[in-house]
Amino acid sequence: MDYDFPGGRRDLGFRTSNQNLVHGGPIPEPWTQSHVFPKVRYIEYTDASFSTPKPQPEWLGVLGPIIRAEVGDRVVVHFRNHAFKSGGSYGMHPHGFHYTKDNEGAHYIPAGAGAEVPPGGQFEYHWVADDDSGPGLGDPSSLVWWYHSHVNEPLETNLGLLGPIIIARRGMGRPDGSPRDVDREFVMAFVIFNELNGEEPGLMHGINGYIFGNLRGLEMNAGDKVRWYLLGMGNEVDLHSPHWHGKTVKVGFHRTDTVELLPGSMVTADMRADNPGTWMIHCHVADHIDAGMLTTYTIR
Repeated sequence: MDYDFPGGRRDLGFRTSNQNLVHGGPIPEPWTQSHVFPKVRYIEYTDASFSTPKPQPEWLGVLGPIIRAEVGDRVVVHFRNHAFKSGGSYGMHPHGFHYTKDNEGAHYIPAGAGAEVPPGGQFEYHWVADDDSGPGLGDPSSLVWWYHSHVNEPLETNLGLLGPIIIARRGMGRPDGSPRDVDREFVMAFVIFNELNGEEPGLMHGINGYIFGNLRGLEMNAGDKVRWYLLGMGNEVDLHSPHWHGKTVKVGFHRTDTVELLPGSMVTADMRADNPGTWMIHCHVADHIDAGMLTTYTIR
């Protein structure tokens, strides 16, 4: 599977309606006039000319494109650093895949060739989905992993250079890599982006970078088997507990409606969408609810 994309700066920031779409009314203070910021993002293109971006679901938000594989696949990422405005040297470090030192994409001593790519530079990463990359005994047919830049990891993940990897069990992937036994998938990253050096108006308690219900597109049909891929990243304050209203989910052999997330963590949860309606999903940490880490999903 080949993927062509650079890290590119796009002043999309936290696209928003300027409204609290969960409770109604404007986004409250202190975020009313302080909730749109430029980010540095991973963007996938249709080919190595890097001229035509691939469409991606609106619910992915600030996240980079989904990189998919089935156990046994080799993944090649053609990476070009287009982040000229920020001037940073970036790369791509994958969780889950098997890789050599040159393809680790992390800067420390000793560093491989792909540890950091300067603006205008490029590198071809080669990663392998081996047996240890895929679902284990008791896991569902696919798992989620992180990828992110790892030159100055705390700075770069806060900038927005992060995205999901989904690896399916051997023989369980469709031609596009999605798991055969799932009707619909969603990825949700619970991250507090720090935009103003810790000042409250710049703490964006986002789900995929959106606050106060502005993450849209979480829609499914009654009867769908829905797989939720939940990701955590950030700092000590990023202790999150995603909670679904209206339905429960299955995580491994455990059934729940609230999942625990810490920075760098990855959880896969399955839902049977059999309760039509529009339902809230939010982090259950009280301060995070107040700060807008919530949205809705709809079972049609």
